[in-house]
Amino acid sequence: MKKICFLLFIAIICTQYTDAQLLKNAKKLLNPKNKGLTEKDAADGIKEALVNGTGESVKMVSALDGYWGNPEIKIPFPAEAKDMESKLRAMGMGKKVDEFNESMNKAAEKAANEAKNIFIAAIKNMTVRDAINIVKGTDNAATMYLKNNTSPELIGKFKPIIKTSLDNVNATKYWSDLITVYNKIPFIKKMNPDLPQYVTQKAIDGLFIMIAKEELKIRKDPAARTSELLKKVFGN
Repeated sequence: MKKICFLLFIAIICTQYTDAQLLKNAKKLLNPKNKGLTEKDAADGIKEALVNGTGESVKMVSALDGYWGNPEIKIPFPAEAKDMESKLRAMGMGKKVDEFNESMNKAAEKAANEAKNIFIAAIKNMTVRDAINIVKGTDNAATMYLKNNTSPELIGKFKPIIKTSLDNVNATKYWSDLITVYNKIPFIKKMNPDLPQYVTQKAIDGLFIMIAKEELKIRKDPAARTSELLKKVFGN
């Protein structure tokens, strides 16, 4: 069995990192005291951590108020329509604005479950070289790997579901009502942002925020390592 030193040796050859830099970064993820840790253990440990972290993140954001009840990822009124929001609230339509805001978040929650299988497929396709890069990477290296490898597919899966969800939770109606009222105000610039695109991107951004938090937890918190492999790979 190849030892972890071989993994580090390959990483040194394939990158511009010095020995000291590589070891320093690797210690963030792997347990250098475990002499039985192999290259396969490292790759399998990273994959297991990603499956756990993405699964927990999807579960959290797709739950009731997963977005709406979490200030960190709550989807706000479209930024380009902030002036519109202010004017509508001043006109006494604050309740309608709030209903619209909540409905956007509900639509995101309904779409979030679609991410699980996409993440699992990306994790299965991870190579040993990918694992090495994550080992020597930053505390969100695994999250960035997923973001780079799944974002286009996530957008493709999320957008039609969010479009349907926006209709089902009345977000489309609320938005249409708000736009109609706002666009009747004299001398304002009429607007109608692409609502499905906006909610889709915000939903995906929020999901990756939660995945990054889960990754950091597994790296730093021994209690989050729920299997022997995770303890072996991430232990101190």
